[in-house]
Amino acid sequence: MPYITFVLPHWLYWGGLIAVPLLAMYMVRQQRGKQVDGIITKRIAYMLWLCCGFVGFHRFYVKNFWGFVYIPIFIAVLLFSVQVRNAMDVVSGAKNEVRIAEFDLERAQKAIDKGRDGAQQKMDKAKQALPIARQNLAEEQATHDKWFLSARIAAIIIGVMLLIDAFLLPGMLKRCAAAEARAPKVETVDKMAEFEKLGKAEATIDVEVKNLFFLWVDKINGYVGEYVSFWAIIAVFVYYYEVLVRYLFNSPTNWAHESMFLMFGMQYMLAAGFTHRENAHVHVDVLYHYFPLRMKALVNVLTSIFFFIFCIVLFWTGWVFAADSIGVWEVSFTEWAIQYWPVKLTLSAGALLLMLDGITKLTKDLIVLFGKRV
Repeated sequence: MPYITFVLPHWLYWGGLIAVPLLAMYMVRQQRGKQVDGIITKRIAYMLWLCCGFVGFHRFYVKNFWGFVYIPIFIAVLLFSVQVRNAMDVVSGAKNEVRIAEFDLERAQKAIDKGRDGAQQKMDKAKQALPIARQNLAEEQATHDKWFLSARIAAIIIGVMLLIDAFLLPGMLKRCAAAEARAPKVETVDKMAEFEKLGKAEATIDVEVKNLFFLWVDKINGYVGEYVSFWAIIAVFVYYYEVLVRYLFNSPTNWAHESMFLMFGMQYMLAAGFTHRENAHVHVDVLYHYFPLRMKALVNVLTSIFFFIFCIVLFWTGWVFAADSIGVWEVSFTEWAIQYWPVKLTLSAGALLLMLDGITKLTKDLIVLFGKRV
């Protein structure tokens, strides 16, 4: 298989972090209020054809079980690729043996020229070792070429099948849609509604505060949380690419893992305020769960001291880190050398969003604690 040397450009990485969530949010809002479950769409079919077509997912999507033909061929590609990698290691060792034999031959010749004792014996030994090493290299290279050709043929077969399916897919979509229309309808239970109903059964402090500042804090955290959640879509494609080039083309990258753990680190920070707004952080409520509402509010107010200390320290530390990073234009220590200042800036941004939502929660707790509500 050919080697792939693609390295993700920095501008494409940062541009993707900005553009992909915006596009996803737009598409989600376009689908709101519409029936989407059970609908076969050409867009999804061709996305599966592009991303997972090598294992026949696009055919499974349209209820065409000829997709199983792809699976053994893809497994053959994987097995052949493993043999190619093993053969490459053996060939590399055989090349080293040839180089060592050539070096010994050259060294023995110099020893003969200088008239050293035992030089001729070393020359004879080197002359015997060199043809053997070259023959071994030729045999191992032939084995490598055999496995490489097998992997290429299997990959070409999958490629040809995918090209054919690119033209057949619209027809398969029509037949699948017709079959779905004839199938009897099955009533389904809205599990999400039941889950939300169960979640509301737990006692939580939820006081309506009609204040523009608090409304905007809730909205901003909501938008930011929704925005960074769609970064997970990018991870699917990046790790898909990494697995593909690593195991099929023997071309592992040093940027895929780095780009994703930096992205998820930023997601973790920026979504902190949204998670806090939704009461989704881990709580130790063995006793707290049984407290009356006003006692819960008192506990929340007292423990909020530690919460705000954490937020302030995180905000200030993150700001110092980001300022230092911008000052020296810090990049990662890998060959990819991605900029670090946007990553460190999210420390302060996430701490600020978390602290703002903490202020809204503290206000609600104070209303319960000192208000008429019991």
